[in-house]
Amino acid sequence: MLVGVRLRRLRTDAGISRDEAGEAIRASEWKIHRLENGQVGFKERDIVDLLTLYGVTDPGEIAAVVGMALEANEQGWWHDYGDVLPQWFRAYVDLERAARLIREYEGQFVPGLLQTEEYARAVMGGALDDASEDIERRVELRVARQALLSSPDAPRLWAVIDEAALRRPIGGSPDVMRVQLERLIDATKLPNVTLQVLPFDAGAHPAMVGAFSLLRFADDDLPDVVYLEHLTGAMYLDKREDVRQYLHVMESICVRSDPPDRTPEILDGILNQLKGG
Repeated sequence: MLVGVRLRRLRTDAGISRDEAGEAIRASEWKIHRLENGQVGFKERDIVDLLTLYGVTDPGEIAAVVGMALEANEQGWWHDYGDVLPQWFRAYVDLERAARLIREYEGQFVPGLLQTEEYARAVMGGALDDASEDIERRVELRVARQALLSSPDAPRLWAVIDEAALRRPIGGSPDVMRVQLERLIDATKLPNVTLQVLPFDAGAHPAMVGAFSLLRFADDDLPDVVYLEHLTGAMYLDKREDVRQYLHVMESICVRSDPPDRTPEILDGILNQLKGG
């Protein structure tokens, strides 16, 4: 997707149509459409021919784009989990690893990157009608994704969690929520993690339509991507107007939420109430 976005920008900046680009690589306009939307793999010869057509002459830029394209062709680290990873979620796992900033709003659950194993297992067990071995594989995948936050090039995670998600008893035992809340308190100490709680008394707010994620990348030429998940699939939005609206919603709920420096106190309060109950 990221390589396709760059190719589309170069083509439009050069004033070249998809038909003309297709002819340059002995393909159709539809092939260019699929390349630019990240729906097919890349051939090095095609990338070089397109860059030449688009007037890219700098060897460094050519090498960078070709390198990105070849890397995009490689199987993702999640390939071993292909049996339990939906096709529509695979792009998100790759985008997540490429992002330098991930902003999330979650109204029902703790964000996946911050879930404990037991919490994740309980969430999946309640939401999925799968065999137990499939749930275990999904939990393994979620835990593997979490290594991203402690990697050398870890992105910044800025998550807003609705108070309802923190008070909803999940797992059948108070211990599941207790350990999960303790995990969130620990997460607030990480230098690349910012957590905010959207309290009940915030009332109605613009994110009540559902959870979403905003991903921003190191290359300023690449657009932000909004990720929206539903029961049987997901949507990836990168049009400027769509992203602008979701960014406005995110800023709005951040303002309505308690400030990040209060998050450990809030979590500790909920944890104490849970222990007392």
